[in-house]
Amino acid sequence: MVGAQAERATRVLVVDDEPSIVDLLCTSLRFVGFEVRAAGTGHEALRLAAQFRPELLVLDVMLPDFDGFEVCRRLRSQGLDVPVVFLTARDRSEDKVSGLTIGGDDYLTKPFSLEELIARINAVLRRTRGIGQGNVLRLADLELDQDSYEVRRGGRLLQLSATEFALLRYLLANQGRVLSRAQILDHVWRYDFGGEATVVESFISYLRRKVDAVGPPLIHTVRGAGYMMRLPRT
Repeated sequence: MVGAQAERATRVLVVDDEPSIVDLLCTSLRFVGFEVRAAGTGHEALRLAAQFRPELLVLDVMLPDFDGFEVCRRLRSQGLDVPVVFLTARDRSEDKVSGLTIGGDDYLTKPFSLEELIARINAVLRRTRGIGQGNVLRLADLELDQDSYEVRRGGRLLQLSATEFALLRYLLANQGRVLSRAQILDHVWRYDFGGEATVVESFISYLRRKVDAVGPPLIHTVRGAGYMMRLPRT
């Protein structure tokens, strides 16, 4: 039976004007299974929010055009009631009060740890939606625990590398959906697609040797399209 939390990845919009921070946040959030887009200005954030329809914003307060508080106000006025985790170098209590008063759901001061940010995001999602990213992704007798970084099939612990874990997590989060090699490269390795598809094929092969060696195959090739995880067809 397919786990309800594994149907698709939660959409997160990261808004920050510092490229190094954006790159770090997007890479880390994709690694733990979020679908991520990024914006560097308030105007770009509003445009992407309308297109991408994020389920949570990680929103820097200090932006080059108008601040994150104004982004939040405009989103609320447009009817997009999306949870917001404010991210800023400011640590004054009045700024925190302002952010939370206008509809922010949490407030994290730079510098911060990625582990704390991810924990805050999951807590906000659980609090605002009653669900979160989900700690355990399941398909048939395969389980991937995002807290302990353990994978089991039929109760047997599988030994996966960090990259194998990230790839399996992405496949499981999108089970039933065909994922192209370019999509997998972007979300797991964050490469721009440029003929490096062989790395995907290699790691799919590694995963199959570990995941599908102990039960009916769950990782499937869709010729000419990519890969997907699904139950075997009977």
